Amino acid sequence: MSAGDRGTGASGKSIIITGASSGIGKATALAFLDAGWQVGLLARREETLAAIAGGHDNAHVLVADVTDDAALEAAFDRFIAHTGHLDVLFNNAGMSGPIKPFDEVSMDEWRHVVDVNLTGMFACARLAFRQMRHQQPQGGRIINNGSVSAQAPRENMVCYTATKHAITGLTKALSLDGRPFDIACGQIDLGNARTELLEDLIHRAQLANPEAPVPHTMELKHAAEAIVHMAALPLSANVQFMTLMATNMPLIGRG
Repeated sequence: MSAGDRGTGASGKSIIITGASSGIGKATALAFLDAGWQVGLLARREETLAAIAGGHDNAHVLVADVTDDAALEAAFDRFIAHTGHLDVLFNNAGMSGPIKPFDEVSMDEWRHVVDVNLTGMFACARLAFRQMRHQQPQGGRIINNGSVSAQAPRENMVCYTATKHAITGLTKALSLDGRPFDIACGQIDLGNARTELLEDLIHRAQLANPEAPVPHTMELKHAAEAIVHMAALPLSANVQFMTLMATNMPLIGRG
C-alpha cells in the first residue's frame, strides 16, 4: 500500500487532534471517532478527555500541554507506539489572548499567546512531520487551524491576529518542505463556529456595548465535517486553504 492510497479509507487510519478537550477540537474528535479512525485526543485536562473518549475503543487520551516539549513528545510517541503510524495531525490547540488596546497588551501576554498559538503549533507539526517522514509507507497530512483572523483582524486582538497570520506562513512552509516526503499540509480558516471561545468573545463584546448586534454563527458540526473531508483525501490531493464561516459574518470588508 502506498502513502497515497492510505488516504482513501477510514479503516486503520490514525489522527492526533490537539486542543481536543473543547470547541472545534472536541467536535472534530467525535466526528473522527464515529468514522472509525484511531484518534489521539491531546489536551491538558485528563478528566475531560476521558469523558470524550468514554465508550470508544479507538480513542487514546494524550495528556500534554503544547508548550511542554517533553510531555508533547511523550504523548506523540505513546500514540504512535499503539497505532504504528500517523496519518493526520489536526493542529488545533490555541487561545484567544487578551482583548484590549494595542499598547495595553503586556509583553508577558504577548509571549504567552505566541508560545501557545505559534510555537505550540510548530512543535506539534515538527513531531508529526518527523514521524511522517520516517514511517513506512512515508507520508501523511497536517491540517492547521488558522481562523479567519489569519486573513483579517478583529479589533483589539493583536496577539491572536499576529499568531494566526503566522500560521499561514507555517502552512506554506510545511507544504513546500513536505513535498519530497509525501507530506501534505492544508489550513482551515473558520469563522464564527459556535464554540466556548466564541461565546466568550460575544459575551465580552456585549458587556462593552449592550447595543451591539449578536454575531452570525454556524454550528460546530459543519467545521468538523469539513476537517474530516480534508483528512480523508488521498495524499495525491490537498485542500491547501479552506475558509468556512457563518454566511453573513462580515469577513469581507471587515477591518
